[in-house]
Amino acid sequence: MAGVKGRSGGARKGAGRPRKTPVVVESSEQEGPVLIEADDMLDMLRKVALGQVDATALQVRAAIAAVQYEHPKAGDGGKKEAKGRAAKTAGAGKYAPSAPPPRMVQ
Repeated sequence: MAGVKGRSGGARKGAGRPRKTPVVVESSEQEGPVLIEADDMLDMLRKVALGQVDATALQVRAAIAAVQYEHPKAGDGGKKEAKGRAAKTAGAGKYAPSAPPPRMVQ
């Protein structure tokens, strides 16, 4: 019914992505939250990725959010900080300024 006012557009029955089926997680013998021992969040994420630790989805999401504060990426500094670091290293080595001449006191 294209072109009829109030009849075109809107949701269609059966259209769109099919809904996900809920995942049933079998309960283990331990009740309550699972405690994961890790030195830092990056270490915990490595253990989860290697299958050494079973973590909940909430724990993994929290670790991903927290790891950026513990381990910043190499390029997280700004242009001014990078320029300042480069200036400090440029004046070293062969091109370092020489010592001033000794002052003669009479």
